[in-house]
Amino acid sequence: MTNQYFSQNPDVESDRRTWTFPLRGYSLTFTTDNGVFSKNEVDFGSRLLIDTFTLPAVDGDILDLGCGYGPVGIALAKDFPDRNIIGVDINQRALELANENARQNDVKNVSFLESDIFSEIKEKKFAAILTNPPIRAGKQVVHQMLEDSKEALLYGGELSVVIQKKQGAPSAQKKLEELFSEVEVVAKKKGYFIFRAK
Repeated sequence: MTNQYFSQNPDVESDRRTWTFPLRGYSLTFTTDNGVFSKNEVDFGSRLLIDTFTLPAVDGDILDLGCGYGPVGIALAKDFPDRNIIGVDINQRALELANENARQNDVKNVSFLESDIFSEIKEKKFAAILTNPPIRAGKQVVHQMLEDSKEALLYGGELSVVIQKKQGAPSAQKKLEELFSEVEVVAKKKGYFIFRAK
């Protein structure tokens, strides 16, 4: 299991590559590597999550939960320069890349740090949390992420989740409806669902 993208130290040989990708109207440059999620392009689910995001009414920081090499956090930091974006992940290789990608895209309002879900950011509260959860880590992990996200939101904050129908969207929706008073399906495309919970 240590070569999975949700491992702390993926034990696969490094093979770095750099490419550009358009997100929210910006041409962004990403360096990726083996052992990180979606190393050849920004995956469709994350793109949909980025494209459908709108700022919540409440002020505060935005969290990219399970940030990987940083496409979600970097795209939002570029588009919302007045907001502070924090990205967390357990994968050290991905985090190194995320910090490098922030520098090469010249975004100063994003920071990436190692955290097993909320372990290192327990004291912080967020206006918005976005996640493309690691489905292969199992339903228990995904549902824990949703539960912990609820506790980490400011009053009036919003959680945005992307999940494929065949990978558990119905059970994730049910879980969100248990946790939040307001859950909407913001987008459905190519089998992917974007849920926004308030």
